[in-house]
Amino acid sequence: MTETLLVTGASGQLGRGVIHHLLDTLKVPPARIVAATRNPENLADLATRGVAIRQADFDDTASLVEAFKVAARVLIISTGEIDLGGKRLKQHENAVAAAKKAGVSHLLYTSMPNPEPGSPVLFAGDHYGTEQAIKASGIPYTIFRNGWYQENLFMSLPHAIASGQWYTSAADGRIAHGARDDMAVAIAAGLASGDAESTTYTLTGPQAYTVAEIAALVTDVTGKPIEVVQLSDEALTEGLKAAGIPSDFAPIVVSFDTNTRSGRIGMVTDAIETLSGKKPKSLRHFLEANKAALAG
Repeated sequence: MTETLLVTGASGQLGRGVIHHLLDTLKVPPARIVAATRNPENLADLATRGVAIRQADFDDTASLVEAFKVAARVLIISTGEIDLGGKRLKQHENAVAAAKKAGVSHLLYTSMPNPEPGSPVLFAGDHYGTEQAIKASGIPYTIFRNGWYQENLFMSLPHAIASGQWYTSAADGRIAHGARDDMAVAIAAGLASGDAESTTYTLTGPQAYTVAEIAALVTDVTGKPIEVVQLSDEALTEGLKAAGIPSDFAPIVVSFDTNTRSGRIGMVTDAIETLSGKKPKSLRHFLEANKAALAG
């Protein structure tokens, strides 16, 4: 297989992870890899390894077309614009249109689990709209519905460990956090596979836990007890604002808990192992590996 593979958002954590797995795990020749980013100067290390660097701005469709022209398979990593003003969906639609114009043969995209209408996650519509745009383009596709990263726990656990209290509105909803690196290797494998069929994968960790079960696991690893305090969505939103979370971002954070409580993120799949051949790392592994950073 000699197709050229392009990764957008290549200077981000997931994008870099995908490219490093293409190079080091899957041994894809660097001449077949294109790293696209708004800021090419941030990818000098990849350039020295022989990876082609292309400037590509999701707000500039012409730059996307120019970058995508050199690639057969393009991975669109969702952008970080979650201001709820519709900007991210427009950026993604620009990328899909550019892929169509550039003659891309297979389009890959990082979405989220269950983004269909009705999702409590406030930016789910961005992902669902992008999936619909991809399907409407007629380009064969692979959609990776990435579950929540284990690394996302850095947003809540350090404070919970330090204070001894974890405020949540997730109730008994379950979530199977997965390691970002495990998702990166699975996505890299899908990108390099050459598969031409249209497919959707949901990527998760190996086990789903409630917040109370995660708290018990954290206590077991760190020795620090955590009391889980269940709140309403409204009370949690106000508490986050009082703690300094920006008022426009707090409802987004709370919508994750609402989503967990609704059961829409509780699935466990074997997609990571199916794609990469590697068993995903457990939550305990993550906690033990990051014990010092989490517990201060």
